[in-house]
Amino acid sequence: QVQLAESGGGLVHAGGSLRLACAASGRAFTTSPMAWFRQAPGKEREFVAAANWGGGNTYYSVYSDSVKGRFTITRANANTVILQMNSLKAEDAAVYSCATRYTVNWSKRPDDYDVWGQGTQITVSS
Repeated sequence: QVQLAESGGGLVHAGGSLRLACAASGRAFTTSPMAWFRQAPGKEREFVAAANWGGGNTYYSVYSDSVKGRFTITRANANTVILQMNSLKAEDAAVYSCATRYTVNWSKRPDDYDVWGQGTQITVSS
């Protein structure tokens, strides 16, 4: 069974950048979508980005409107997914979690994902 672990969180000034990594053990991201979500205190978990590298050269990535143009989801290797976050804003502060599901289609609904990491805290100072 796959397990996910995030790393790279921390404190950053507004306008700065952070790079989050999601490492999977037990399985490579061959046909499963990988997604990032975030949850700020008192708020619901929010979709951030998702990508699927498919079984061959098929690839897609999707982003929420709030991060489009600032965040990028990529794959460092078969078992590690990266979320590059640039031009960070105060409203980006949250616990960021990566997730995957046992289908090929992505979803922005947290309940559609089967496996979650423990999350990593992002704090943005103004």
